[in-house]
Amino acid sequence: MENFIKIENFSLILPYMKMFQEGLAITILLAFFTVVIGFVLALVLAILRMSNFRPFLMLSHAFPKVFGFFEYDREGNKLDSGFLYHMGRFNPIGFLATAYVEIIRSTPVIVQLWIIYYGIFGALFTLPRFKILGFIAFDRFVPGAITLGLNSAAYLCEIIRSGLQSVDGGQTEAARSLGLRQTQNLRYIILPQALKNILPAIANEFVVIIKESAVAYTVGVQDIMAAVNAVKGAAYIIMEPLLVAAGIYFCLCFPASKLIAYVERRMRRGDVR
Repeated sequence: MENFIKIENFSLILPYMKMFQEGLAITILLAFFTVVIGFVLALVLAILRMSNFRPFLMLSHAFPKVFGFFEYDREGNKLDSGFLYHMGRFNPIGFLATAYVEIIRSTPVIVQLWIIYYGIFGALFTLPRFKILGFIAFDRFVPGAITLGLNSAAYLCEIIRSGLQSVDGGQTEAARSLGLRQTQNLRYIILPQALKNILPAIANEFVVIIKESAVAYTVGVQDIMAAVNAVKGAAYIIMEPLLVAAGIYFCLCFPASKLIAYVERRMRRGDVR
């Protein structure tokens, strides 16, 4: 196999251009479903991490004679340390959301992909085998999209949480004084302002998603890197198809980052005084 670049070797790639086109379509679809799954899950995780759900403290307030020991000692003094103090302020849903984020961010995406593909869909569930549009293997595409979405959610969660916390808390108080519910406050006041603050970070994560989708070919997803592997096995060249793949990824990522930068400028135009 030749490891140096020859111009004439690019002609050997032409018979496989349809595979690169199909790989491009699959990469775009993977990125799209990853963004949808990741953003929705990340928004839920961010809200859970910011929640103030403390069941033991709630029981102490509701039934002070029975569960008051989570807040007061035997002499009636308010607790400020110790096991019962921390148990009273324990937030189980916030803990689970934090644990999810830390575990996902501390393990490689390819390990997560193999666990989901071989461990969950290989052992526990069996997906039907058919092709969408004639070239997208459903049983391989779905685990890839779910894995990338779950992985992206852990990173987007921190981005969204920081954006939500960056909005002045006085606006929440103003929304309550106007009679808005918490969901209305989040939808109409907090979230639109937070999105403007975190749009550059979300754009960067979207570009990362496009590039990270390349790991999906390890479980048989026929994306751009699968086309590179096919050319390598048939024509015994590697650098030329890799350069073609790099060019395709660049043509995907660079315009996407510029488009989102343009949208960001449009959204911030109303902030200029």
